[in-house]
Order: sequence, then C-alpha cells, then structure tokens
Amino acid sequence: MKALLLIAHGSRRKKSNDEVVVLAQKLKATCADQYQVFEAGFLEIANPAIATAVETCIKQGATSITVLPYFLNSGLHVTTDIPEHVEEAQQQFPEIDIKVAPHIGASELMMSLLIDAANSVN
Repeated sequence: MKALLLIAHGSRRKKSNDEVVVLAQKLKATCADQYQVFEAGFLEIANPAIATAVETCIKQGATSITVLPYFLNSGLHVTTDIPEHVEEAQQQFPEIDIKVAPHIGASELMMSLLIDAANSVN
C-alpha cells in the first residue's frame, strides 16, 4: 500500500498548519488511484513531526511512503534536514520503502503556477 506524506516546515500559527492538513486531504481526493494513505507532517514547531507521520502511515498499512517536501527552495531543510529525518525513519522501519520526492519549487509546473497567480489579480 502506497502513502503520500506531505511535509511542510511548521508554523506557530495554527491556521497555517491546518492549511497543510487540508492540502493533504485535497491530494487524497485528487490522486487516490495512485496512493491509498495520505498524511501531513511537519519539520519543526508543529505536530505531527515527520517520525510520527511516518508511523501513522505505516499503522494505516503503508508499505511504501513518498515524502513530498512542500517547500519552494532547496535550502538546508530540503537538502539536509528532511533527508536526515527520512534516513532515521528508514533505519527504524527497514522493511518500508521510503523515498523523498523533489521539493515543490523544483517542479517544471512552477513557472505556469507563478504566471497564473500573477494573472489572477488582473
């Protein structure tokens, strides 16, 4: 069973964290044919932490987890912190296939998204 784990930074502002959870739920409505489990997790400040979110995916039956970093830039969180958390989870659950997808900002679709956002005010 495949899981999609959306990872965001985490915020002291609850509404920001709630937006990430809602986005994970919207992903479920959009790509349930590709993934059967959908969760959101946070790098810091907010809960659930990455390790807890991975465990939640596994408890729901996930045997494969794709971690999707919801970050625009390839800063230290994307290049170092998230991979370190995923490596720790992989060591804890060696029977689970855990992969990290490219961060959102690396998507080829970003240019279209930016232009659409800019044009939405016209």
